[in-house]
Amino acid sequence: MMKQPMIFSLLMSFVLSLLMTLWITWINLGLPANFLWLWAKAFMLAWPAAACISFLFAPKVHQLTEKIVSKWL
Repeated sequence: MMKQPMIFSLLMSFVLSLLMTLWITWINLGLPANFLWLWAKAFMLAWPAAACISFLFAPKVHQLTEKIVSKWL
């Protein structure tokens, strides 16, 4: 069914965007008074992009993974 891959892409892109923007915002800025606002802004910009990238590239990445696993493992 098509719903499972879409939900997975949304959830995975959410978690990755949340954690990566937190990490990169902290690395670049430290903890200024407006840290949460800056992080939220970065996350709001990153998540839609990550979701689109996940939807577009997940099928090819799955195919590549299958090739690697079948050849090497």
